[in-house]
Amino acid sequence: MDKKMNETEILLRFDNALKERHIVPYFQPQFNHATGRMIGAEALMRWIDPDFGMQSPVDFIPVFENYRLIHRADLSMVKQICRSLRKWLDAGLKPVPISFNISRFDIYMHDFVAEIESIRRKYGIPVELLRAEITESSAIGGMELVTDLLKRLHECGYIVEMDDFGSGYSSLNILKDLPVDMLKLDMRFLSGDLTGRGGTIISSIVQMAKRLNAATIAEGVETVEQADYMKSIGCSCVQGYLYSKPIDGEAFTALLGKTGGESLAPAFDKFGGVDAMKFWTPETMEALIFSHYVGAAAIFSYDLDSGAVEILRVNPKYIKELGMNLTEEEIIHSDPWENHDEESHREFDAAIRKAIDTGEEVECENWRRITSRCCGDDLICVRSDIQVIGKAGKEVVIYSMVRNITAEKKRSEAIKDSATFFGFLADQVNAYAWEYDIDTKRMHPCARCRRDLGLPELLENYPEPVIESGLFPQDYADMYRDWHRQLENGVESLEATIPLTPDRIPFRVRYTNVFDENGRPLKAYGSAALITEND
Repeated sequence: MDKKMNETEILLRFDNALKERHIVPYFQPQFNHATGRMIGAEALMRWIDPDFGMQSPVDFIPVFENYRLIHRADLSMVKQICRSLRKWLDAGLKPVPISFNISRFDIYMHDFVAEIESIRRKYGIPVELLRAEITESSAIGGMELVTDLLKRLHECGYIVEMDDFGSGYSSLNILKDLPVDMLKLDMRFLSGDLTGRGGTIISSIVQMAKRLNAATIAEGVETVEQADYMKSIGCSCVQGYLYSKPIDGEAFTALLGKTGGESLAPAFDKFGGVDAMKFWTPETMEALIFSHYVGAAAIFSYDLDSGAVEILRVNPKYIKELGMNLTEEEIIHSDPWENHDEESHREFDAAIRKAIDTGEEVECENWRRITSRCCGDDLICVRSDIQVIGKAGKEVVIYSMVRNITAEKKRSEAIKDSATFFGFLADQVNAYAWEYDIDTKRMHPCARCRRDLGLPELLENYPEPVIESGLFPQDYADMYRDWHRQLENGVESLEATIPLTPDRIPFRVRYTNVFDENGRPLKAYGSAALITEND
């Protein structure tokens, strides 16, 4: 039975606790909710006393701060983190970056950067595996010192996170002066006020961070709805009890050992006058309908002065309707106007202006060129129903239902005059493409692969099925298997001429690897182009 220590007992046991490592790091994993991969972890201080049991940080950290002991405790945490990283590296594991906390006492009273650099070098830890985390409150009253600290951390190669962003009173002012690399958004600071206003605030912070080239992590995420919502507004990185509580070093080591950083939270499917504010609240009926029941839809902002468009939210059906294997993050972080040529831009802008001026729903059809790393370029025709759902000053919030009507247009219009479009088709006429998932060994072939080669929409345990079918000949089987081992080990690209199909027709086969936030291989995109006499 754990028993709370009083202040005197904390002080008397502190030195021995450091020496015997009773004060230890617990690791709370951070996951990319879009891929299910672990991308990092925060090290949190825990005290497990042999006599009193687990002690709450709420009880002992204030005592450490009051008696100027926190610096020694923080250094002990960095040492133990580096020991753990060294152990994982030596064991052949692929560790994720670990965040360590810097207190205001570390900043104001010590040369903390030199101290942590000394520890890091002692254990030979690559700097990209350590991240420094400061709190917003630590900067108040000492901006010059904190600015100097960040400068020195950046010079050493550290990524710097700001914890609890938005929970204080000077967030924007501090962010203006501090070049942090990541903002940690604590979902709990909206607790009890998770209304449309709260959702709008979170969405605005994510968009602002994007403009500052800063990443965002949602902290304190406890439900799938919260994680899905954050992903839909461009923040895929989450930390919280939805995926994992803080766990000890042994449990975290076991988690690292899982192939591909398996998701601990399986995908969740819900069955079942517009107030724009309610679209930002995961629990409202408007948000539920937007995410699960209506057709393909997006919410975007339009600047009346500049005509700039910024996508704020998309639902899963919108992503599917566009095709091209795009993700929410890719769509939200893109400039929508880049998909439009001059004529398409003019038509769509005119439709938006008409919807704003009349207050009525306006329909627009226009061609857009969509680009993805997987599928290259494609020209699609989109029918959009545009409706204004909110306005604040020069910014107008637009709700748009969309439908991909490319097939209809191809049947009804003479699109042969489009040299650009047919140039794209000519480039692809003798080529096949596919996507290979490194973790699951699943292959998703393109439509032409399915049509010409009779492949299903999904192949498990790739490449064995195509080797067994004879598509890849047996004398090239071992080479092709080795290619996939190289992809798993992180090779950037592969290329060779391989005679494919039972007729042994020569194709130029290429692979390009795509890596996650930590440089680990995530997906590989393959292609096979027919070799002609002119090649």
